[in-house]
Amino acid sequence: MDATFWALVALIIFVAILVYVKAPAKLGEALDRRAERIRNELDEARRLREEAQQLLADYQRKRREAEQEAKDLVEAAKREAKAIVAEAKQKTEEYVARRTALAEQKIAQAERDAVNEVRARAVDVAVAAAGKLIADKVDAKTGGKLFETSLQEVKSRMKLN
Repeated sequence: MDATFWALVALIIFVAILVYVKAPAKLGEALDRRAERIRNELDEARRLREEAQQLLADYQRKRREAEQEAKDLVEAAKREAKAIVAEAKQKTEEYVARRTALAEQKIAQAERDAVNEVRARAVDVAVAAAGKLIADKVDAKTGGKLFETSLQEVKSRMKLN
């Protein structure tokens, strides 16, 4: 008997012992459990990936909505600013027009007052000059009467104007 025969016998005995203790079944069960665990991990990974994609889509949608809302707010602010500027411009123009009208009224009143004052002084000077001329040419009694009559006439004309 040679060594090959004894190696074959040892191999057969080893295989028989493995079959007796159900090592192939245990090995198959272990491999099945590992395959099931890997399958579960893959399913979990797929589920997590789908959730992550859904979350990403939600965040992108929310970001687009926020950007649109920000654009709308900016546009509304621009429109409101333009309205405020237009209103301020209109109010400024109205204020300037009112102030201009008031200044024109004051200038016109000052002109009227100046003209009236010049007229009054001219009348006073004319009356004084006439009085002096009349006094030089007319006797005192007649001159006084003429002066008073002229003075009353000038004053009555002043009141009419």
